[in-house]
Amino acid sequence: MAKKMHIKLTVNGQEEEFLAEPRELLIHTLRERLNITGPHIGCETSHCGACTVTVNGKSVKSCTMFVAQADGADVTTIEGLGSPDNLHVLQRAFKENHGLQCGFCTPGMITRASKLLEENPNPTEEEVRFGMAGNLCRCTGYQNIVKSILAAAAELNSAKEAAE
Repeated sequence: MAKKMHIKLTVNGQEEEFLAEPRELLIHTLRERLNITGPHIGCETSHCGACTVTVNGKSVKSCTMFVAQADGADVTTIEGLGSPDNLHVLQRAFKENHGLQCGFCTPGMITRASKLLEENPNPTEEEVRFGMAGNLCRCTGYQNIVKSILAAAAELNSAKEAAE
């Protein structure tokens, strides 16, 4: 058995500290150790994006990152974007525009889309499709996912203009 490392993370604003083997994957830490089950284990090869989280401001597929690599990092999952009583604009848009079916890919889709809209607040349909290409959905055909992201972008931009 490998020697365990002392790991410190901030996950969804909460500091976490524990011992873990360096080879433990971030997705397993989140789901099994911290009981944060929004990010899903899909392919375990970085192809599907169901495990997408944000680490230090970048979209990361947590099935390909060792927890040791995340030591000291700020991690945000779908749980950190909104709550059942206060949905994130993307969560609301996915609900209103039927951007999900079975829901398996949805946490990774929304987490990635939140970074996409930070990087490009007013994307075209083509830019959304390109920016979301690393996240797969086997149910929807993507049209309503793209529609949901564009609707969220419009809502965020309207709120920003109203505030100015």
